[in-house]
Amino acid sequence: MTRVGLTGGIGSGKTTVGAMFVELGCRLIDSDTITHELLSDDGGVCDAIVRRFGLEVLDPDRKIDRKKLGAIVFSDPERRKILTDILHPVIFVRQQAFLERCAQDDPDLVAIVDAALMVETGNARRFDKLVVVTCTKEQQRERLLARGLSTDEISARVRAQMSMSEKAAQADYVIDNSGSLPKTLTQVKEVYAKLRG
Repeated sequence: MTRVGLTGGIGSGKTTVGAMFVELGCRLIDSDTITHELLSDDGGVCDAIVRRFGLEVLDPDRKIDRKKLGAIVFSDPERRKILTDILHPVIFVRQQAFLERCAQDDPDLVAIVDAALMVETGNARRFDKLVVVTCTKEQQRERLLARGLSTDEISARVRAQMSMSEKAAQADYVIDNSGSLPKTLTQVKEVYAKLRG
């Protein structure tokens, strides 16, 4: 089985690229989805976050308010590290379980783990191949504004990640998502053929 790491800067379109790979027959697990599930559960992860960050990160229903938590961690690298130290071990376990299930189901699969901080955490080394999705800085900003983020929030989130060019330098394959969707799909198909080869 080919184990692939998929990453890119915030707003680069890696979710779109991931969906294209799935359409071609790959299996994919999205680490953002895992994070959302962990923050929605009434479990140990949420308890650990409240212990470290206080009740201010809860919404009126006593659930983790991701917007409040994001505002805290994206403005403070030390607190961001505290959060990643809580989340990442659990996320890695779920990623590994996904990869093991895929290998059991079909040893010829291309199994993809989509994660934003894969290169920053050193997690990219666990994979056979690394695919990095890029776009222009202008497109990144436009896409994040369209998501409802403020200019300050965008700056904080972009600063919190390694630049797209730095990530691309470590990639086995780079997909430039600056153009039209058909152009992106053409690149995805080319990379998929190489991953299958």
